[in-house]
Amino acid sequence: MGDSERHIVVKLRCLDSSISEEQFDDENFKTATSEDQVAVEETVKQQFEYIKNVAELDPDCPQLLREQHIHFLKKGLCSLPQAYECLDASRPWLCYWILHSLELLDEPISDETKSKVAAFLSQCQHPDGGFGGGPQQLPHLAPTYAAVNALCIIGTEEAYQVIDRTKLQKFLYAMRQTGGSFTVHESGEVDVRGVYCALAVARLTNIFTPDLFDGTAEWVVRCQTYEGGFVGVPGMEAHGGYTFCGFASLVLLGREKLCDVHKLLRWLARKQMKYEGGFQGRTNKLVDGCYSFWQGGTFPLIHRLLSSTDNLTTSMEHWLFNQTALQEYLLVCCQNTSGGLIDKPGKPRDFYHTCYTLSGLSIAQHFAGGRIGSICIVGDRDNEVVPTHPVYNITVEVAVNASEYFNQLPVPTTQH
Repeated sequence: MGDSERHIVVKLRCLDSSISEEQFDDENFKTATSEDQVAVEETVKQQFEYIKNVAELDPDCPQLLREQHIHFLKKGLCSLPQAYECLDASRPWLCYWILHSLELLDEPISDETKSKVAAFLSQCQHPDGGFGGGPQQLPHLAPTYAAVNALCIIGTEEAYQVIDRTKLQKFLYAMRQTGGSFTVHESGEVDVRGVYCALAVARLTNIFTPDLFDGTAEWVVRCQTYEGGFVGVPGMEAHGGYTFCGFASLVLLGREKLCDVHKLLRWLARKQMKYEGGFQGRTNKLVDGCYSFWQGGTFPLIHRLLSSTDNLTTSMEHWLFNQTALQEYLLVCCQNTSGGLIDKPGKPRDFYHTCYTLSGLSIAQHFAGGRIGSICIVGDRDNEVVPTHPVYNITVEVAVNASEYFNQLPVPTTQH
């Protein structure tokens, strides 16, 4: 990439003494929530103070601990300790979280490993369509999304052919509810995350039909609250994960103009914490590294809408959040020195947070709103990760390759 497309940020935000002015003020009214916020900011402050000292010797800090993360991820892809038994119903998710993290780090896996993972995921596919959380488990929209993404990341003919598109479409029709919503599994709950998972796999594998999602956009819009964010089902509290799923669903339907984008943008911008630099998931909640994607990943989708609307103007240089502050939080506060990324200082590492913090880091580094994309890197030049697709959250190249493969195939005509 040419120098004109790259912008390297060397000076850290936390080196500026004025950052202390952004710390939380409880206005002499302590609550359990305010005390938790102060405690988190104290742990973040310790990390900021440490990196200040490091920066005196190494102006390229902070560094992405790439090799440590790769070692952690590859070890998990081969075998997991007994403590992971509680995630037995999330095994396609573990495959996706690890594979996506590795592709963001631009780390290849062997052909043998690709084949083994594809074979395992084929065992998770239900005879009636869709994927379960493990072999011989009932099909569920969430692991179906994870399995399809993982197979697309592998990207081989063997992996693509694991997906039984006709039965997958039949499964989606079975999950569809009157009014356009989707239940996540047979007799399960209705949830906007289920809608997103259904839409994502339908679009990616070219099994989308208008009648399958008739009324879905209107149902999703009902999930937008007075605050501007989205909820799981109408009447709940706005939440970062639901918000991404809700707005991304509208994008996949080409109906994003149905929602109130001004309220959505206002709500999202207020979720970035002034001192920490990362995002919270809900109003008055604590910062969490995973929301760097769930909240941060929604901004490119909004930018696309604003840029296409004649009477609205937006920046052609950066997303509408503080990209450098988010990168600083992730690199300074969310890396485990032994590999893996975390929620916030003091929390244990896991594959979920590793995946979504790296995804958020990718969003914060890569802007593609103008004619020429720009790259903003905090710290070492080698901190750059691979661009992720803001709708599917697999890398852009993987999404393009999968779409090209499946779009050559006819859309199934399921009888329902």
